[in-house]
Amino acid sequence: MTLNYKHLRYFWTVARAGSIAQAARLLHLTPHSISAQLTTLETSLGASLFRRVGRRLELTDAGRRILGHADEIFALGDQIVDLMRDESLSIPLPFRIGIADAMPKSVVYQLIEPALQLDNAPRLVCREGRLENLLGELAVHRLDIVIADRPLPPGVSVRGFSHLLGESPLSVFASAGLAARLPASFPALLDRAPFLLPGEDVAFRPALMQWLERSKVQPRIVAEFDDSALMKAFGQAGAGLFVGPRAIAPYICEQYKVQVMGEIDKVREQIFAITTERKLSHPAMQAISQRAREAMP
Repeated sequence: MTLNYKHLRYFWTVARAGSIAQAARLLHLTPHSISAQLTTLETSLGASLFRRVGRRLELTDAGRRILGHADEIFALGDQIVDLMRDESLSIPLPFRIGIADAMPKSVVYQLIEPALQLDNAPRLVCREGRLENLLGELAVHRLDIVIADRPLPPGVSVRGFSHLLGESPLSVFASAGLAARLPASFPALLDRAPFLLPGEDVAFRPALMQWLERSKVQPRIVAEFDDSALMKAFGQAGAGLFVGPRAIAPYICEQYKVQVMGEIDKVREQIFAITTERKLSHPAMQAISQRAREAMP
C-alpha cells in the first residue's frame, strides 16, 4: 500500500479545522469531494478516522495517532519550502499574523511594531477577521499567531495555546464639546449621556455593562461598533462618550482630540497571543510579547 499524501492532507485539514465544511472553505473544494477522499483514505488504511458525535466530527483512536504523524509530516514540508525560499530568493520569511476584528488597531500596531525592528526582520503578513475564522487558518498553519482579546474559546476543535500578553483598565473619553456639557463627577456624568458601545464581539463588553449597572448609571446608547477605530472617529465628532485601554490613553487623546473623563479600573481589556506552540519561540513572537509586558504590564 502506498500512502496518498493528498488524501492525508485532506484528513489533516478536517481534523485541524474541526469540520468538513470548514476544511472545504480552506481548501477551496466542495464538502462532497473531501468526504469522498476521506472515505478512500479510510478504506486504504483499513481504519475509521472519524466518528460523528451529534453534529460534530470526533477523531477515533486511529485518527489521533495518524494526526500526530501528519502534523510532523506537513510541518517538515512547510519548513523545507520556507528554507528554500529563504536561501534561493533571499526574501525574508513571512510571519503571518491573524488579528481578531474586535482588537483596537492602535494597540495592535504598538504590539507588532517591534517585530519590524528585528535583525533579519520577517515580512509581516497581517490578516484581520473573525476569531473563529482566524483559528481555522491557524490550525492549518496558514497563520503563525492570532492576536485576540480573549483566549482560545472552549469547545473549539483547534489544538492551540493561549498566552496572556497583557491587560489594561479602561478609560472613558469625550470630545471637548461633549465634555463641556457634562457634570464634573465620574461616573455620574455617564448617566443619560450619549454613549458609544463596543460591539458584541468585544470580550470586555459584558463586564462593562455589569459595571454600568453596579455604578447605577444608565448612559443613552446611541450606537454600537465592531470597529474600534470607527467608534473613536464618532467619539471625536462628539457623538458620544467611548471607552478605550488606559495603556494607550495619551495616544487616543492626541490622535482623536478627546480627553479622559474617568477610569474604570475593574473592567480590563486583555490581549492574548494564540499559537500552536506551547512557548513563544519565534523572534517576532518574543518581540511582541516583550512590548506587551512594557506597555500593558
